[in-house]
Amino acid sequence: MMRYFKAIFGGFLLVASVCTARPAMANSDAVRFSENVNLSLRRTVDLLLRANGDSLSQIPPVKQTDANTFSVQMDHMFDYDKLPETLQRSFNSYHIDRPYSVAVLNCETGKVSLGYQFFDLNQPGGVPCRGRSREAGCYTLQVRFTPEAAKPQAAGNTWLLITAGGTLAGLGFIAWTRSRHKKRHETEPQEAPHSRIAFGNSWLDTANQALYNSQATHTLTFREAKLLTLFVRNINQVLERDAILKSVWEDEGVTVGRSVDVFVSRLRKMLAADPQVKITAIHGVGYKMEVHS
Repeated sequence: MMRYFKAIFGGFLLVASVCTARPAMANSDAVRFSENVNLSLRRTVDLLLRANGDSLSQIPPVKQTDANTFSVQMDHMFDYDKLPETLQRSFNSYHIDRPYSVAVLNCETGKVSLGYQFFDLNQPGGVPCRGRSREAGCYTLQVRFTPEAAKPQAAGNTWLLITAGGTLAGLGFIAWTRSRHKKRHETEPQEAPHSRIAFGNSWLDTANQALYNSQATHTLTFREAKLLTLFVRNINQVLERDAILKSVWEDEGVTVGRSVDVFVSRLRKMLAADPQVKITAIHGVGYKMEVHS
C-alpha cells in the first residue's frame, strides 16, 4: 500500500515542480536581462569615453532602479551625437531587442537635458537634439525599457493541472481500490486447505460454512454445515438417525429427534437447484444422500 501513496506523493511533487518551473524560468530570464543591460551600458560608456580620448577614467557601476530602469553616471559630458548608434550596437551585441527610451540627466538637478525614444532611430529626422551645443558637467545616462508583456500561460498551466490532476486521481483510485480489496480480503473468512468438497454440481466450503451451486450461494448455520458435511463424506450411504444425532448434536446434551428432520428439510431446499443430488429418507432407519453423475 505504501508504494501507491509514494506514487501519489511523487505525482504531487511533479505537479508542484512543473507549476513552479515557469516562475523560476521567468526569474532566471530577468537576471540574465539585467546582466546583459549592465554589460551593454558599460560597453557604451567605455566607447564614448574613448571617443573623447579618455581611456583611463574609471567607469562607475550601473545602477538598476527597477526591473526596467538602468542608469550610469558620466563625470564629463560625452559626445551625444555618437550615443544613439553606440548604445544600439551595444544592445545588439548582447541580443537585447526590447524598446527603450533614453534620458540624459543633470547630476545636480536631476532634470532631463537630452533624450530620445527607441523608434527615433528609424525616423527621417533622426534622434532629436543632435548637433546642439551642450554644457560641460556631470550627467547620468538613463535607459528605461518598455515592460515586457506577460506571456499567456494560464491555458498551458490549466491543461497541465488537469492532466496531472487526472493522473493523480487515477493513482488515488488505484490505491483506494487496492486498499479496499485488501481490507475485504482480510475480513473475509479464509479458506483452509482442502476445505471445499465437491459433489454433484455443488460444493461445500466447510471452513466458511457456505454451499455453492450453479444458481446460488447459501450461507449455512453451524448445524446445517455440520450435517451437510456428514452427508457429503458419506455419499450414497445410509446414516442412522441416532448416528446423525450423535455426530451433529452430541455437544448439546439434550437432543430432539425432530431436529434431524427439520435440518434435512432445510438442506433439501438449498440443494433443489442441483438435480444430481437428493437426500432420501430411509423409513425407520435414517437418511441417505444420493449423488448421480
